[in-house]
Amino acid sequence: MPRAGGCGSGVILYVRRLELVDFRSYSRCVVEFDPGCSVLVGPNGVGKTNLVEALGYVSTLDSHRVATDAPLVRAGATSAVIRSEIVHEGRSLSVELAIEPGKANRARLGGSPVRRARDVLGALRMVLFAPEDLALVRGDPAERRDYLDHLLVARQPRYAGVRADYERVLKQRNALLRTAYLARKTGAGARDLSTLDVWDVHLASHGAELLAARLELCAALGPHVAKAYDAVAAGRGGAGIAYRSRIPIGAIDRESLSAGLTAALVESRPSEIERGVTLVGPHRDDVLLTLGELPAKGYASHGESWSMALALRLAAYELLRTEGIEPVLALDDVFAELDAGRRERLAGLVGSAGQLLITCAVAEDVPAALRGARYEVSEGEVHRA
Repeated sequence: MPRAGGCGSGVILYVRRLELVDFRSYSRCVVEFDPGCSVLVGPNGVGKTNLVEALGYVSTLDSHRVATDAPLVRAGATSAVIRSEIVHEGRSLSVELAIEPGKANRARLGGSPVRRARDVLGALRMVLFAPEDLALVRGDPAERRDYLDHLLVARQPRYAGVRADYERVLKQRNALLRTAYLARKTGAGARDLSTLDVWDVHLASHGAELLAARLELCAALGPHVAKAYDAVAAGRGGAGIAYRSRIPIGAIDRESLSAGLTAALVESRPSEIERGVTLVGPHRDDVLLTLGELPAKGYASHGESWSMALALRLAAYELLRTEGIEPVLALDDVFAELDAGRRERLAGLVGSAGQLLITCAVAEDVPAALRGARYEVSEGEVHRA
């Protein structure tokens, strides 16, 4: 778990400046941050979450709130811009993202344009906990797969390319299956599916690399999840995390996994042709979260689900730290959901963060140990108190 201590001790990486143009509720906004704790205070609905969402987007190229980019652009505008200045071991790096719904995002790193937006990944490592994270416990498998994949990229940014390659092959394979399915249903005759063999090879190769990384990550996360849940839930531990694949998992080397995926694709092909979709692969896998002997999904209470979701984020944060990566930590509207005891325990767990960003509607909800720099957020404006 994060070590107790003064907020901001041993800082390695932090966000010094954030500028938003036509992002969410802000026509233009500039916020200067320092290392240590920063508390963003304001009534609900004035844009506090928009600030940490923007930084989360720089970190992952995804929003933790919406599945598409359109809601990120302010009403009436055609595009949004996020500019950030990140300090890493004393050196400053600028990252700029231009978001234009329906088109590929454009990005600049250190003032120079990059070929692909994902080339900025790794410039800002950030762990963000928000109320939406209850979906990690209660939601669909896709939520848990994304949790793993974003953490994979935070650890090693090259996995953004691995994931993109897998999704590209999956899209092509699904298109071929779907075309054959529709032709059969409309009486247009059979379609040539001989190229499925080629796509199977690519899917098994890229899928095995992604699968191996997820399996290794789950194993590394296990002790941290158990320890974090035990700390958050005040000794009521027994939390676990395990990967669940549709193919038998023996050895986790890439060759064995590729062979397993290939065999599973051969076996499932008749069903895939019948249904017009790829039925096996990392895109169909899940992550099993347990409390004691029971799965958290369907059995955990609201409080247990909340504690499990928080433990997953704290575990990700601690794993990165133990591997020499000091991420920014953001807690979005967390303390209002916790009783006094859990607030103090959480404060003890995150107090040593190099940079900690907290949003809240009521400043008094935040334990005194975490009340560093304070920012007053009103509709479209942010002022340092």
